[in-house]
Amino acid sequence: MNLGISFAPLVPAYVVWVAFGVAIVISALLLIARSRGALMRTVAMALFVLALANPSLTREDRDPIPSVAAVIIDKSPSQDFGDRNQQAEAARATVTERLKAIPGLEVRVAEAAQADGENDGTRLFSALSSTLADVPPDRIAGAIMITDGRVHDVPADVAALGFAAPLHALITGHKDEIDRRVVLTQTPRFGIVGQAQTVGFRVDDQGARVGSAQVTIRRDGEVLEQRTVPVGTETKINVPIPHAGQNIVEIEASTIPNELTDVNNRAVVSIDGVRDKLRVLLVSGEPHVGERTWRNLLKSDASVDLVHFTILRPPEKQDGTPINELSLIAFPTRELFQQKISEFQLIIFDRYARQGVLPMIYFDNIARFVRDGGAVLIAAGPDYASPTSLWRTPLDVILPAEPSGDVTEQPFFAQLTQAGQRHPVTRALEGSDTNPPHWSRWFRLVDTRRTTGTPVMQGPDGKPLLVLAREGEGRVALLLSDHIWLWARGYEGGGPHLDLLRRLSHWLMKQPDLEEEALRLLVQGRDITVQRQTMADQVSDVTLTSPTGQKRTLQLTSAEPGVWRSTVTANELGLWRATDGKLTALVNVGPANPREFQEVTSTTDVLGKLAAATGGDARRLDEGSGLTVPRIVPVRSSSTFKGEDWIGLRMRDVSVVRGIGVLPVFSGLIGLLLMVGALALTWAREGR
Repeated sequence: MNLGISFAPLVPAYVVWVAFGVAIVISALLLIARSRGALMRTVAMALFVLALANPSLTREDRDPIPSVAAVIIDKSPSQDFGDRNQQAEAARATVTERLKAIPGLEVRVAEAAQADGENDGTRLFSALSSTLADVPPDRIAGAIMITDGRVHDVPADVAALGFAAPLHALITGHKDEIDRRVVLTQTPRFGIVGQAQTVGFRVDDQGARVGSAQVTIRRDGEVLEQRTVPVGTETKINVPIPHAGQNIVEIEASTIPNELTDVNNRAVVSIDGVRDKLRVLLVSGEPHVGERTWRNLLKSDASVDLVHFTILRPPEKQDGTPINELSLIAFPTRELFQQKISEFQLIIFDRYARQGVLPMIYFDNIARFVRDGGAVLIAAGPDYASPTSLWRTPLDVILPAEPSGDVTEQPFFAQLTQAGQRHPVTRALEGSDTNPPHWSRWFRLVDTRRTTGTPVMQGPDGKPLLVLAREGEGRVALLLSDHIWLWARGYEGGGPHLDLLRRLSHWLMKQPDLEEEALRLLVQGRDITVQRQTMADQVSDVTLTSPTGQKRTLQLTSAEPGVWRSTVTANELGLWRATDGKLTALVNVGPANPREFQEVTSTTDVLGKLAAATGGDARRLDEGSGLTVPRIVPVRSSSTFKGEDWIGLRMRDVSVVRGIGVLPVFSGLIGLLLMVGALALTWAREGR
């Protein structure tokens, strides 16, 4: 209980002070003049001035509030190395028992959750802040962290800590730990497909002296090279970028004896392959109503560099017009099909027939171009069934269907074949899920025989309409109708021509997303989806490997035609890999190289400076002679909270008011008696 006095003046404060000054002057004059009753008059005036100030006696009933101490336990993945978790649990039990034995102390224990995709690294101070969020700073007695010392959210200074109390760190692990790690020094994010990017790295050994390390460099799981590099010296390597999308480069160093873990012996760089320009050569034969369909599609794609020629006047056409008066551009056949053919990724022949423009040797060049990795698309019309068909050139060895010489002229709906329902070029094509499909009809189809490719679309009576094939390292597509322009013009509602033609051209140019056989890992939040794209009826089980080497076998289920999936929860950050024995896929969950595993040796240095600034300490639990937990001492007033075998907490003298009593001195009967008594005494003294 606390007693006190407070004032609530009945008049403005300046009136009280004026009355007080007048009373002092009058009292002084009376005392100097030694007037009769001067003392009694002074007391009476003092009571009148005090009455104006309206004093009150107050009584507060207070209950003491306990101080609060926080214990934060590091549960990050790095605590799994060695016997750190066992040390932490033993220290936790001892510390909490000793804290609970201190009177007037509330103990709060929290575990710092493992790192996730949003918060990379060990974040003990975030856990500390959450634990003490509802505690006023003047109640906090201190904090004790049980950790390996590798903390990644340490405040910049004591002020940022948010309280004035000691911070102690009890470090798990051992002083003589050994570990090797790969440190990335140069990590490009993008690379031009077909070119190389430079990646820099360094191998560091902590607690060991090894002169060199054996390093293996992989790209997308494939070994590129192995070399011996000096430890502690930066090394640079050139990595070719073969395809668009993610190119995952792994740099793995050999292990050393007795090291803590080999998880950080591997570093990962994800380089996004970007095509400089996809060069496409479009050669149109005789002009027709759908000629601009391909041109409009390719010109609308910013990633495509289009070269388009239309054969308007074949060499055999003679009308007497002098050459120098023609406004037509001569077709640079030698330059395109001999000197620069390798610069293109795709050659499209749109209703092209032999007109004497291209010599037969150039068709040989085109066939060789495909086998070496290029692509050809034939958008055929009746010309493909004619004696001047492209089939009757050296291209016949790469074309996937031989024309029979007949052309079907009747209305029909283009439909997906069974293979087309699985193939990424035509799978789930808009409008294909109804019978008949929800798109317009076509009216012409070139009949074929001896189809060697994969028909993904068909016409009447199951006749092939769109045939895809692989030849050597390249690809070929044969569209056996010239009526796709009806979809583009919106006839009978049109059809998905843009989607179909874009997928087709990108498949020909080997975009990874359109591969028929592919294994992919897709990440959304903390979920990893294993997706297998295949043309087969069944798929093999997939082995999924976590960043720390833990393996699990997954059975995939059919999600849609040609696509099989399985989803698991990622419980670790880093590089995950999957394989079904034939294909391999890699993906990063969170950052490519988690901070949690970059440095794994235990240390007192990270938390030592901040702990010392608060008067606390950072010390190892095991200095080499076994686990030793320091005594915990309550300290009332000191700037140092540590000793040789003890650590201290700052005990707070904080209380809460449970009730208040107020007694006005000059109100009611008490005030009346004081005032009347003062007047009576003064009158009695004057009356003598």
